[in-house]
Formats: sequence, C-alpha cells, structure tokens
Amino acid sequence: MKEFELKYGCNPNQKSAKIFMHDGGELPIEILSGRPGYINFLDAFNSWQLVHELKAALGMPAVTSFKHVSPTSAAVGIPLSEELKKACFVDDIDGLDSSSLACAYARARGTDRMCSFGDWVALSDVCDVTTAKMLKREVSDGIIAPGYEPEALEILKTKKKGAYNIVKIDPDYVPDPVEHKQVFGITFEQGRNNFEINRALLSNVVTKNKELPESAVRDLIVSLITLKYTQSNSVCFAVDGQAIGVGAGQQSRIHCTRLAGTKADTWFLRQCEKVLSLPFLDTLGRPDRDNVIDGYINHNEEDVTADGVWQRYFTSRPEPLTDEEKRAYLDGIKGVSLGSDAFFPFSDNIERAKQSGVSYIAEPGGSIRDDAVIECCDKYGIAMAFTGMRLFHH
Repeated sequence: MKEFELKYGCNPNQKSAKIFMHDGGELPIEILSGRPGYINFLDAFNSWQLVHELKAALGMPAVTSFKHVSPTSAAVGIPLSEELKKACFVDDIDGLDSSSLACAYARARGTDRMCSFGDWVALSDVCDVTTAKMLKREVSDGIIAPGYEPEALEILKTKKKGAYNIVKIDPDYVPDPVEHKQVFGITFEQGRNNFEINRALLSNVVTKNKELPESAVRDLIVSLITLKYTQSNSVCFAVDGQAIGVGAGQQSRIHCTRLAGTKADTWFLRQCEKVLSLPFLDTLGRPDRDNVIDGYINHNEEDVTADGVWQRYFTSRPEPLTDEEKRAYLDGIKGVSLGSDAFFPFSDNIERAKQSGVSYIAEPGGSIRDDAVIECCDKYGIAMAFTGMRLFHH
C-alpha cells in the first residue's frame, strides 16, 4: 500500500486528507481492521516510536496510551501489586502475571484512566490474548503493534462492531533521517531526533547525593523516552517502570510540573484503602467510576459524597477523603523519578516535585539559575543528573 485516503484531516472541514511515502514507496503498515483517521495516525506513529525505543533501552515489553499526540502514560512489563491491580481495574484478569506485555498494558492504561478514555494504544511486542481481552473492554480508538496472535486479533476485531482500528507495523522499518512538514504552506526540514536515551545519559550527577539505584535509572529512562514523544513543554513523573504523571504542552515549566505532579498524586491516591473500598453501585460503568474516583480524590466540580449526590454512585455514603488524609498518605511516598524536557528555570519546580515523593531528577541543565535548583535538591537530598540534552517535541 503506497497511499491511504483518510476521511478528513484534523477536523471534518479539512478534506483531501491522506498518508503516503514521500519517495513513492510502500507504507510500512497494514490496516487489519477499521479506518484510522489523521489524528489516529499521528498518535500511532508517535506512540510506536516511544514503545520501540523503550523496549530497546530496557529490554522489556513496553506499552503506551496516547491521546492527541501525547502519552497519558508509558510502562514496561513489571508485575502489579494487588492494590495496583484493583486501582487499574484489572484484578479480575486471569493470567495477567504470566504476560509481561499485559502487565505493561495494565499499567499504561490504568495510570490516567480519565485521559486514556478513547486512547490510541501502542505495543512493542506481538499482541497476546490477555492484552487483547483487557483492551477489548476499554473505550479506545485503535492499536498499533508489530503483530497479533490469531486469537488476539479475532478478539480485537469484535470491538466497535468490527470497526476498531487495528494497525500492524513493520518493526524493521527505518525512516528517512531527514524530516519535512508544512505549516502555512511553508516547508520545514530537520534531522530526525535519533538521540539515544540510555544509562550513560545519567552519568553527570550534579548534586551532593550521587546515588542513582538501578530502579531510578530505569524510571528516569522511562520518563525521558516518554518526554521525547510528548508535546512540549513537558515534565514526566515515573516510578516502578511506568510514567505516572505527564504534564504536556504547557507554556510554563512550573505548570508542567504542577500538572504532572497532580496526576501522579491521583495515581498514588487511587491505591489508598479509602479509595479502593468505595462502595460503588454494581450498575455503575468503568468510565463513570473513573470520573467519580477523580472527583472523590480531587474535590472537583461535584461533591460525590454530598447528600442527594452519593446515591447516584454508591450503595452507602462514603466518608470524604480529607486534605489532611491525602497529605499524610502522600508524605509517605518516596523514590519517584522526574524527567524534564528542558532545564528548570526556578527552584519552585523542585519544591513541587518533592510534594509528590520525587527522589531522583534528570533534566538538561543550562539555566542561569542552575545553582539555585541544585541547592534546592541538596536541601531535600534529591539526586539530580544533568543530561545536557533537550527533548522538545512539536
């Protein structure tokens, strides 16, 4: 297939949309089901690069969940605790622990379930049956993977009454080293960002604390590769082999950190006993539960525990999760890693990161206020590496 005609571009009024190879060659994909759109393919090709690089860097199956050309999370295939299984709504899945790819999917899809609603999924490895069964019951637009087990493919083909977007990509495809894009009729050209993110990138530790355990190295690599395919400015919190908070596309660095930190806090709090034991009505669907959990934790637009409201969601009225309880729970968190796609211009980012249990940081360095940022890290015993490499993505 040399060309694929799309229904429309980013919006329905943008007609005459298609994808094709600039040199006239064959596309490196097969469309096994559905009819992916313009934004679907932007998500597919960005997400595939992320998991492909993550697998190469860490040697483990990797999965990411994408929405609007940024990842909601990315993860490698580490087994889940019982609390995390319940928080990710996968505690009923048989055989989960025997599939590292399925564990990676459960983590990636379960991290920020509200933002992953209607996502695009990328798998680094051939899709297996366990992963397909979990994906089948989630609201999702499509998937890209290097292959599919026959039974897994049949499971996915039943999704959306047979219209689910399933794309197979050639894992050996290597793109041209020079990229082109058009904006306002003007062509931009640049070399692809082929910079390799690995352990060596973290060798310049500039703080008094020089200790980066292997778990932190892994998590910082997860964070940095995730940032490489996140719309900038961006910051990413990671722990236990997964991105737990992505702050994407903000003009201010501190806003990136606040957004990512709030998402990380919500991920942690989903695993506390008070949230895990919420007495949901059996009739309440998974997406609605996600919304209610988010409201319960973050005290959003609706007080879900208020009289006259809780009856819509619960069998009995739950006690509110107080700010004091949340702070006490989060104060027990440590060992979180944080990556930034550009330098921190002020130490306020470190102060906010500390509130979410950050112990390790990787950022490019190069700010005129690097000394103040390092001093703030030293105050809290945080180990910080300067990578010297900016990771902007647009």
